[in-house]
Amino acid sequence: MTDTPPPKKGWFQRLTDGLSRSSKQMTEQVVSTFVKKPLDQEALDRLEEHLIESDLGPAAAARITERFAELRFGKVSDEREVKEALAEAVAAELLPRQERFDPLSGPRPFVVLFVGVNGSGKTTTLGKIAADLTGKGAKVLIVAGDTFRAAAVEQLQVWAERAKADFMSRESGADAAGLAYDAYERARAEDYDVVLIDTAGRLQNKQALMDELLKIVRVLKKIDPDAPHETLLVLDATVGRNALAQEQIFGRTAFVSGIVMTKLDGTARGGVLVPVAQASDAPIKLVGVGEGIEDLQPFDARAFSRSLVGLEEA
Repeated sequence: MTDTPPPKKGWFQRLTDGLSRSSKQMTEQVVSTFVKKPLDQEALDRLEEHLIESDLGPAAAARITERFAELRFGKVSDEREVKEALAEAVAAELLPRQERFDPLSGPRPFVVLFVGVNGSGKTTTLGKIAADLTGKGAKVLIVAGDTFRAAAVEQLQVWAERAKADFMSRESGADAAGLAYDAYERARAEDYDVVLIDTAGRLQNKQALMDELLKIVRVLKKIDPDAPHETLLVLDATVGRNALAQEQIFGRTAFVSGIVMTKLDGTARGGVLVPVAQASDAPIKLVGVGEGIEDLQPFDARAFSRSLVGLEEA
């Protein structure tokens, strides 16, 4: 007799599990401060301090505290009421920064450029998106635009095989912009739905990296003035407030149109998504909480906020 496998967890539960370290960091002291006690100014000051320590940043922490006070000031609350009010206050920060990533609803072929530092999860994110798209029946071309890192090319080729997507690369050190141009021309000629272009993420020479990204954008626009149709900045939540610095470096130079926050399951710093969302001109589009393809999902501000404070699915 074989054991019945446990039921597969839904996305909300995986998100809650993934954010468990962050939610513990944020709520453990908060809940003990407020449960069964009337909310007063001293407690609110402590809440604001806890939120700042949880990487939400001073500005967002102040606004969340103010909203929380509007919901609960002077009231005696149980644990769930405290978490519900805190989740609503966090969600209010994030709802205006939520937007869909939907490459199958735009022009064909739809060109997506992936930018971010090495180690942020950029290549893996691209591979997961490719697998999701081919699973929906799309014809996908993956382009290894980080021509300086052989390991990145090899990793991307493995993802292409796994996703049943086509793959283009060049010899080490080749011109990434030339590769991007040829890939886009091929995609147009061969009727691809989506082109996913990886890029280098070497911050050691920041100016050279930005010049390369801008060159890729320029050559793509020679084919279509609207290309790339999406530029996704991939950020690693485990670096905490350093993610803000990365957003500033890429967001202001590379015409970023959407943010992907990865590795939320590996950190107690998941709250950093809040100041990143506030600081960026680009919305949050995708979040990742694990290694599986299904662990990269559209960003849902309310679900994220509830998971961040440790609430179970309603």
